[in-house]
Amino acid sequence: MTQIDFHTNISDKFLYTCRLVRKARTAQRQIVILSSNTEDLATLDRALWTFSEHDFLPHVRAGDPLAAQTPVILAADEETEWPHHQILINLSGKIPQHFARFERMFEIISLAEDDKAGGRERYRLYQQRGYPLTHFVADNV
Repeated sequence: MTQIDFHTNISDKFLYTCRLVRKARTAQRQIVILSSNTEDLATLDRALWTFSEHDFLPHVRAGDPLAAQTPVILAADEETEWPHHQILINLSGKIPQHFARFERMFEIISLAEDDKAGGRERYRLYQQRGYPLTHFVADNV
């Protein structure tokens, strides 16, 4: 059963996601990042290349011919088949259709009220379905 981790109180979702990807890649994990907002994916694409001078986080868009060989996939929809099923980072604001195919999923929840409300709703739905949940509150001091 998919382990679902909620990370809340996130002031910068893109930077936080980059750090999470770096940590997962250090552990040799493969990642799919889902966002229904193509602008957000473009921002994340740039951030993955520039957030650290010392880390290389190879990534491509879902559907790219190199997707199966690339450890990080950026996905704007769930129509394209994803080659990896270890970690899903959900930035879409909704429950992904095929999240149960993944070993682990991260829900990244920002400080925005609508994001918090949606996160609470998803948390309750996952909880009702019996998924193992953890909750980490980021310290944005």
